[in-house]
Amino acid sequence: MFVGSIVELSLPQPVGCGFIHLTMLVVHVKDLIRTFRPVLFSFRFVGLAVLTFYCNGFCATISGVELQKRFEVIAKAANGKVGVAVELLETKESIVLNDQERFPMQSVYKLPIGMAVLQRVDEGTLKLEQLIQVTTNDFVTNMQHSPIRDAHPLGAELSVSNLLRQMVSESDGTACDVLLRLLGGPASVGGSLRKLGLTNVVVATTEKEMGQDELVQYRNWAAPEGLTRLLRTLHEGPGLSVPSRELLLRFLSETSTGPRRIKGLLPVGTPVAHKTGSSGTVNNLARATNDAGIVTLPDGRHVAIAVFVSDSAADEATREAVIAKISRAAWDYWLEKAR
Repeated sequence: MFVGSIVELSLPQPVGCGFIHLTMLVVHVKDLIRTFRPVLFSFRFVGLAVLTFYCNGFCATISGVELQKRFEVIAKAANGKVGVAVELLETKESIVLNDQERFPMQSVYKLPIGMAVLQRVDEGTLKLEQLIQVTTNDFVTNMQHSPIRDAHPLGAELSVSNLLRQMVSESDGTACDVLLRLLGGPASVGGSLRKLGLTNVVVATTEKEMGQDELVQYRNWAAPEGLTRLLRTLHEGPGLSVPSRELLLRFLSETSTGPRRIKGLLPVGTPVAHKTGSSGTVNNLARATNDAGIVTLPDGRHVAIAVFVSDSAADEATREAVIAKISRAAWDYWLEKAR
């Protein structure tokens, strides 16, 4: 017989149960040691065992409203403006936060540009193997990211396919501007988006223009709900041929930027097709820290996630952690709900 006491704790549950009230049996250490001396149990192991039993056996699935509240709690750490839209694509169930607000996309806008390029490929006005001359006049500023500029300081002749991969997977600003030129400018991307019924995603400027004035980035904006609609369009396929859709999803899956954002707290190896966007920090203010993509759950279902962190005074690690925690909360929500 153990002599013990009851202690009630209120703990944050990060895996889908929100805030839980946990009642633990705290067994006096002297009785535990006397009884289980041969196996050397300790107080902390008993506490962990009870905690694990409670969470695995008694945690109820949270509601969508509770998940939204969880998003609000996580977002406070950003010390700025946070917009979220997450949607289970198979059912169209969505949970949102500030989903109709306008946020600067930064390089997330390369996703709709990539879709517009592949629409032209499908129409036959562009060819993936077509070679394009990239000159030094096409280079973005030295403060902007461009592996093409760094690898070919005198310019180069590159295929449309190579430019598309560099723009999407490597977030190359020069590749983006060259492809925008081939499309006829940012306005042509807007036309492509309107054909798909997408009005809450706006592409208005080049990368080079954004590099010359940090306020220009606000002209390339999206509402989180608009971005998840775009992701749903990509997932379902209207507007793109099957080969074009598969190519773009492959390039998005090979994204090298932002490993601590949507992917940051998901199980290693989780399929994520995503595009990040980042503004850098000026005068202790980060105007854009973003990630948007499609996550594949273990059971094969798909979650579209768009998280925008704007005008934030928090450091980069904190901003990225906000995106990671929101993404993990959405992952847990739909996995728990399916049980």
